[in-house]
Amino acid sequence: MKKANPRGSSAYSKRKGKPYKDLEKLINEGLADAGILNTDPKGSPRAIYKFAQNETIIANPGGASITMGLDRPDSRGSGYGSRGFVGLQNKSIGSSRIDLVVGRMASANKGDGVPPGTYVDNSFFADAARIYICETTDVDKNFGLVEGIVGNPKAVSTVAIKSDHTRIIGRQGIKIVTGGGNNVKGFGLRGETNSKGAKLPVAGGIDMIAGNIGGDRFVWNPFNFPEQLLDLQPVTKAYNVRDYLLELSALRDDIYSYCRNNSIMMQAICTVIGQLPATYTLIPFNFLAILQSVIHTIIALVCSLVAWFDNHGLYHSQAQQNAIDFDYLQHPGYKFIGSRSIRVT
Repeated sequence: MKKANPRGSSAYSKRKGKPYKDLEKLINEGLADAGILNTDPKGSPRAIYKFAQNETIIANPGGASITMGLDRPDSRGSGYGSRGFVGLQNKSIGSSRIDLVVGRMASANKGDGVPPGTYVDNSFFADAARIYICETTDVDKNFGLVEGIVGNPKAVSTVAIKSDHTRIIGRQGIKIVTGGGNNVKGFGLRGETNSKGAKLPVAGGIDMIAGNIGGDRFVWNPFNFPEQLLDLQPVTKAYNVRDYLLELSALRDDIYSYCRNNSIMMQAICTVIGQLPATYTLIPFNFLAILQSVIHTIIALVCSLVAWFDNHGLYHSQAQQNAIDFDYLQHPGYKFIGSRSIRVT
């Protein structure tokens, strides 16, 4: 049996297709040749950031930096900062940012990075890890994210986190919440607004998109017909699904009861009909035709009543089934089994 990779991925910490095995090998290869025991490496970072005049930078030789400036997803000519969104005038819009970065251009050249002393801009795709906090930016466009159901908002405040493996850990719980806060003062009847003063939606959506793929796709169903499937679908609500299955089970029991009653009535009618020839032999001839007609009429009435009751019950069950399907399976239903705000792929 093949053992599981304890590091979680065969692509863990690869360089030129070969995983790092130990620190001694790194030292022998010259890949860790300074700053042993966290001493000062006395050098400059390999990738030198092209800072702008409005930026304040805290950096170390190892390539970690905190940049305070304006929105700048790429070069100095990118983002709302390049368009003068400083926010110093009355009712103007600012685009201030705090950009925490480690490993600038780390994934360039197939993971070899850039040669020492190379001047670089921001790269949301080649930098190793980043936390980008900005007052006004186009976050999905800058990070190359699909639209999903939430959409690609423009000119909004954002906190974006990107790395090879991102973790959010809460020892006693994690909440992912959209919308404004409760009991907020100072915003009037509308309540809390977004950073530009616009009204918030009733319940902002949450899209969890694996693989950054959120479109529709076509597949061939078992009948060899093309069928369109949605990659991004609502999360199922467990309690609503439970209630739907319970109501379906009760409805199924009603249908079984109608069928069982029908079977019993039909069995009784067949028994009566089976006894008719023996009864006729004891009846004088002149009364046989009249009695036969009366018995047939009674049997016909009984059969009609049984059929009416069964049809009425089945019609009621069908109507109830349609109502249940709408309540649970249709988006406007009051107990729709899917979430109206959270979607996953």
